Amino acid sequence: MSPEELRDLCLSFNAVREDFPFNPETSVFKVLGKMFALSNLGAHPLTVNLKCDPEDAVRLRADHPGLIIPGYHMNKRHWNTVTVDGDLPDRLVRELVEDSYDLVVAGLPRAERLRLDRP
Repeated sequence: MSPEELRDLCLSFNAVREDFPFNPETSVFKVLGKMFALSNLGAHPLTVNLKCDPEDAVRLRADHPGLIIPGYHMNKRHWNTVTVDGDLPDRLVRELVEDSYDLVVAGLPRAERLRLDRP
């Protein structure tokens, strides 16, 4: 997956904005102000930090050693760093990004979730 494809994927979800709160190189993708993806889109290798269910996070790390690792500079229990331009299938990367978005949306108040069509 290319940096442009990753950006387009993150921005394809409802109510998502790209922000640069840390520095001009680090894209932070937020849904209604809550972060679900973080990436330096110009980095090599291309990685993205994604929120993940703690049990799934451990399983994914075991299934994809070196490609999915505990979240860099994040809560290691709830975040993974995923190497996007490596050997992971694009389909899996898309699923992980969507899962991250869904986890963040699930934590929003019900009225906001309904506005996003994600009860």
